[in-house]
Amino acid sequence: MPLLKTLRGLSSLLPLALLAGCDTVLLNPSGDIAAQQGKLIIVSTVLMLLVIVPVIILTLVFAWRYRQSNTSARYEPDWDHSTLLELVIWAAPLLIIIALGAVTWLSTHTLDPYRKLHRIDATRPVPADAKPLVVEVVALDWKWLFIYPEQGVATVNELAAPVDVPIHFKITASTVMNSFYIPALAGQIYAMPGMQTQLHAVINKPGNFEGFSANYSGAGFSDMRFRFHGLDADGFDRWVQQAKSAQGALTRADYLALEQPSEREPVRRYAKVDDGLFKAILNRCVDSGKLCMDQMMAIDASGGLGKAGIDNVSTNASSNRAYVEARLCTPADPSGLRIARNEPPTP
Repeated sequence: MPLLKTLRGLSSLLPLALLAGCDTVLLNPSGDIAAQQGKLIIVSTVLMLLVIVPVIILTLVFAWRYRQSNTSARYEPDWDHSTLLELVIWAAPLLIIIALGAVTWLSTHTLDPYRKLHRIDATRPVPADAKPLVVEVVALDWKWLFIYPEQGVATVNELAAPVDVPIHFKITASTVMNSFYIPALAGQIYAMPGMQTQLHAVINKPGNFEGFSANYSGAGFSDMRFRFHGLDADGFDRWVQQAKSAQGALTRADYLALEQPSEREPVRRYAKVDDGLFKAILNRCVDSGKLCMDQMMAIDASGGLGKAGIDNVSTNASSNRAYVEARLCTPADPSGLRIARNEPPTP
C-alpha cells in the first residue's frame, strides 16, 4: 500500500512536469529558424514514441499476463515463430525509420545554416528587395565580439538586430573552437580559428534573449554569455546611434589587447572599427608583422617557396620570394625569410 500511495503522488505531479516545459525556449522560440527546429524535435519525438510506448506497454502486459501465478495463461514451451508477429516487429520500426529519414533529409536542406532565408515566418516570404543585416562574430577568451561592418560599430557581449529582418552571421574564433548559440533565434554554430562558418536567421518578436557559448573552451567558459536584443526598426537605429556615440575605436592594437584571456567582461561598445579587421582576424594576421593565411595559400598555389622555387626554377616562386622578403624581412629582423622557410634563426 505505501508503494501505491507513492505512485499516486507521482502521477499527480506528472501534469505539472508536462506543463513546466510549455515555456521552454527551445519549444517556444522567437525566431523562425528556431521554431522550425522546435517542430522537428516534436515530430521526431512523436515518431520514436510510436515504437517506445507500445514496447513499454506490452512489456508490462506480458510480464503480468504470463506471470508464474497465472495458471489460466496459455503455456506453449515449444513455440518459436509467428509470421504475423515478425511482420509487426519489423515493419513498424522500418516505417518509422523511413519517416525519420525523410524528415531528416528535408530539414537538413531546409534548415542549412549556410542557406539564405526564403521566408520571414510561416506566412511571409522574404521580400525580393530585402537586405540582410551582416554581423561578424568572433569568439574570444572568454567573451564575444560583434562587428557590424555596414554600420561601422562593434560591441562586446551585446548583440542587437531588427525584428523581421534577415541576419547573416559570419563566425570565427581567436584561439580555440567554440560554439555560438542563441536558443531563441537558431541552433548552435561552431566558431573555429582560421575558418569562417555562417548562420542565416531572423528574429520575429522583440525581446531580450540570452546567448552563450555552447562548447567548453576553458576556465571562463561558464560566464561566456551575452544578451541579444530584438528591436523594431527605430529601436535598432537608436541602438546603433548609441554605439556610435560611445568613446573609442576598435583598432588592431585594441583588438590584440581585447583578445587576451579575461572573464566576466562587461558590455562594451566601439564607435569605429578598423577596416578589414574581421578579415585579418579570420586570416590570423591582426599583427601586421604576420603573413595572412590567404596570402600563404595564394603563394603555395602559385609555386610556393620550396627549394625549386628559391633556385628560380619557377618564375612564380621567385616572385613569391621577393614578396615574402618585403613582407617579413625588416631592418630589425633581416632574416625574417627564415620564418617562411621554417629555418632556425641565426644565433
